[in-house]
Amino acid sequence: MYSLCFLAIASCLLCLLLTPLARDWSARLGLVDRPDRRRKTHPEATPRTGGVPILVSYIASYALLFLSPLRAGGVIQGNLGAITALLPPVGLVFATGLIDDWLSLKPWQKMLGQLAAAAWAYEAGVRFVSLAGHPVPPWCGCLMTIAWLILCCNAFNLIDGVDGLATGVGLAATLTTLIAALLHGDIMLALATAPLAGCLIGFLRYNFNPASIFLGDSGSLLVGFLLGSYGILWSQQSAPGLGFAAPAMALALPLLEVCLSVFRRFLASEPIFGGDRGHIHHRLLDFGFTPRRVALLLYAVCTVGAVLSLLPSVVRQQYAGAVVVAFGLATWLGVHCLRYVEFEAASRFVWNRLRPMLRGHVQLERLERSLRSASTIGRCWDAVEDAARSLGYSEVNARLAGTRYSTTSPSARNGTYWQMRLNLPGNDYVNITQRDGAARNPILVIPFVELLSRILPAKLESMQIQWAAVEPQNSSTTSVMSSDWSTPSVNPATPS
Repeated sequence: MYSLCFLAIASCLLCLLLTPLARDWSARLGLVDRPDRRRKTHPEATPRTGGVPILVSYIASYALLFLSPLRAGGVIQGNLGAITALLPPVGLVFATGLIDDWLSLKPWQKMLGQLAAAAWAYEAGVRFVSLAGHPVPPWCGCLMTIAWLILCCNAFNLIDGVDGLATGVGLAATLTTLIAALLHGDIMLALATAPLAGCLIGFLRYNFNPASIFLGDSGSLLVGFLLGSYGILWSQQSAPGLGFAAPAMALALPLLEVCLSVFRRFLASEPIFGGDRGHIHHRLLDFGFTPRRVALLLYAVCTVGAVLSLLPSVVRQQYAGAVVVAFGLATWLGVHCLRYVEFEAASRFVWNRLRPMLRGHVQLERLERSLRSASTIGRCWDAVEDAARSLGYSEVNARLAGTRYSTTSPSARNGTYWQMRLNLPGNDYVNITQRDGAARNPILVIPFVELLSRILPAKLESMQIQWAAVEPQNSSTTSVMSSDWSTPSVNPATPS
């Protein structure tokens, strides 16, 4: 415990001392984030190399621990091989962010750096070996590890849009991971998270509103990568059946942000990696919250997620599922309160457009089956009439194998209307009339007519051949009319 306190305090003090130096150094070199009055609302150009003091303080705190008489230095030295193996991927993701802060990399270039760092971390031993207590194949564990680490990196990168937000969220997740490590007796995980907590506390002194320095990509990618790695280690100690649901709840806000951003941009047909002003903190700003209140509110949300992620470690196992369900319901309610226009439009489309359209396609499928199984011309007409009624057409007239059929809705009356006519072989036809815009799915009239044109000609020809073999047909025409649209018509449908 003394070693944990030493690491946390040492890293915090180092970050308090180094952050002003990095801030001034970045300002002189021009490594600043300039406001654009749209997404970037800070009042003036602000240095964006917060990852530098965090990384230096994090590593230096371990060096001081080695020089101290505390026993944890020996524990770390005993695991020095695993620690040094993880340093290169951490350095790679940090370098990717720092280069982006300096030169503004393209999205695919940043993604390539994150992909390489995640694959390197997997080779270094940070990997998923089981899911909810069940072993996973190595290839599946590799894909899961890479996807998780990339997701965590981009999650913290996306929420870094309000002073102190990403730093405070990272601090909450780090403290949650530290507490989980202590609950599970995982000394190495506790020793890994304690100095990160100290770094973030020290950096938050300069990053909270009004911020004098930002995390930048070097800081957000670094924090996301470290917390993602710690989340993998935590998931191996979670309650059986819970898997990485616990670390996912601790990182809920940044993970939710990246998922919402991808889904929103997909629904709006916008570039997935493009920037916009639709993030959670932007929505709260649009609701009238100040940047400081946005940060404090989202800190509270992260605290709730942290508490829920720790509950499965202290309650009975059978209650773990209920915790996850409660967390899911709370997340859904929170997203609903944000009132994203993309999701509201998608919901209206599903209920008002997609469901009726699906119902129309069901009717067309039913029509096709009825036509293929019909044994008489009358049954063919019954199938066409039923489908037309279900699709809301006002009137259908047809001539099938020399017999005329007609049916009209009681609501049909004079006025404007449109018609669709399908000419069939032998002077047969099907004519659809629509009045007063009563069609439920006017767009389905084309599939409706195409279905009739694909099936009716061959069907009518086969029936006429069968009848010709039984008795000769004359050339007269029979007319059959059904005037009641509310009840199915009964047509003898036999040529005179």
